[in-house]
Amino acid sequence: MNVLLTSVGRRAYMVKYFKDALQGNGEVHVCNSDDKTVAFHYADNAVISPLIYDENYIPFLLSYCKENKIDILLSLFDIDLPILSKNKDKFAQIGTRVIVSDLEIVEICNDKWKTYEFLKENGFNVPKTYLTLEDTINAIDRGEINYPIIVKPRFGCGSIAMSIAEDEMALLYYFRRNTRTINKSYLKYESQNVDDKIIYQEYLDGQEYGADIINDLSGKLQSVIVKKKIAMRAGETDIAQIVDSPEITKELSRLGNLTGHIANMDVDVFLVDGKPYVLEMNARFGGGYPFSHMAGCNLPKAIVAWCLNQNIDKKLLESQIGIMGYKELIITETIK
Repeated sequence: MNVLLTSVGRRAYMVKYFKDALQGNGEVHVCNSDDKTVAFHYADNAVISPLIYDENYIPFLLSYCKENKIDILLSLFDIDLPILSKNKDKFAQIGTRVIVSDLEIVEICNDKWKTYEFLKENGFNVPKTYLTLEDTINAIDRGEINYPIIVKPRFGCGSIAMSIAEDEMALLYYFRRNTRTINKSYLKYESQNVDDKIIYQEYLDGQEYGADIINDLSGKLQSVIVKKKIAMRAGETDIAQIVDSPEITKELSRLGNLTGHIANMDVDVFLVDGKPYVLEMNARFGGGYPFSHMAGCNLPKAIVAWCLNQNIDKKLLESQIGIMGYKELIITETIK
């Protein structure tokens, strides 16, 4: 069984996880729009792909999958997900199973305004959120929301173009600066068809958590793993601890049943006065998954088993409570 990880970026650990899952019975292939990634050096095969929004991207992947007998394809990047979801039937026709949620769910996760509306409509606690600068200023004037205010891209990941405005002068400045940043980065692609590229969100004063909501390939809930974020860097978690939080687990179990997503959904949650507030959802493996993995969860192994029509022990998707994980920087030397 051969696996292709698209938009692999710096997720070299995912290459290792899937190689371990295959146990020598197949290869792990990776692709990225450039080869400046250490993941290329861990994969069995690596190839430079066209950009995601290039008209040749899907034809390239289809050709590559057919030529290399790829059985499983999954992406590690939000922007990749909608186009793969739209075309998963084409891959199925050549025998490649794309591990991706339905387009409706992907679009809800990628668009933070849709995320907010979806969560609010379904009774989840969410931070007060506004779509326009005018609505935000009016809400401040009415006393609905106070500074500081989070200013962040409507579409985006990590900490790109995200700021905290402490007053109106900062709010106006970040609106202009972050809009320029979006227009100069890859975030412009998903933002190009909307007038409002930024959302404005209530600042929550509480403990931040990350979680993996794991469903099987038919969208049935399997487990929820909650991680207390202890240290952050550039939008990703550096240190985290697996915790038992019944309040968060209950709400995220409801969310996983509601979305019916495929495989992993990476979720950010704040616990404020004992109430969980859901901030963001990412319909993919997130940067916090390694903490779940090191504590015992092995979703790559489960995915391989499911694609082979094998049953798994549910313990495979559990993590040991209390385990704390630390990310480190590793320098990898290459010669070309």
